[in-house]
Amino acid sequence: MHCPFCRHTDSRVIDSRTTDDGACIRRRRQCPECNRRFTTLETSSLSVVKRSGASEPFSRAKVLSGVRKACQGRPVSEDDLALLAQRVEEAIRGQGNAEIEAHEVGMAVLEPLRELDEVAYLRFASVYQAWGSLEDFEGAIAVLRAERDALGQEPPVRTQPRPVP
Repeated sequence: MHCPFCRHTDSRVIDSRTTDDGACIRRRRQCPECNRRFTTLETSSLSVVKRSGASEPFSRAKVLSGVRKACQGRPVSEDDLALLAQRVEEAIRGQGNAEIEAHEVGMAVLEPLRELDEVAYLRFASVYQAWGSLEDFEGAIAVLRAERDALGQEPPVRTQPRPVP
């Protein structure tokens, strides 16, 4: 690490702390040459490779945007969406890859979204799994029902009547 003041090629770490929920490390450093102190922030980079082959930095905001569309009109709070996006990012970073396909990001959203809201899950899955027929929806709904029955859960109760178009 070069000193930003005298450009000496070495520095000594005085203090290290995690920031941004552990996504970043803040290091306080001191130059042995000029004795001045400076701070560095260290983050791991994660790139998403799009279908076109272009690469761009991972964006939690883009995950939020896509999930927000699937949850439109559903009883899901912004806090729920933020936690979901954080879980997705942690799962992707946990794989240890510096690059990930855009499709894999969408697939990583499915399980946390399924736990959050089944209807939003079906909306999102229909896009990312490229469902092309009613049978695809019926199959996914059958799986959701079978899992709910196996866990002994009751279907969610609608608190408000469905609006009439």
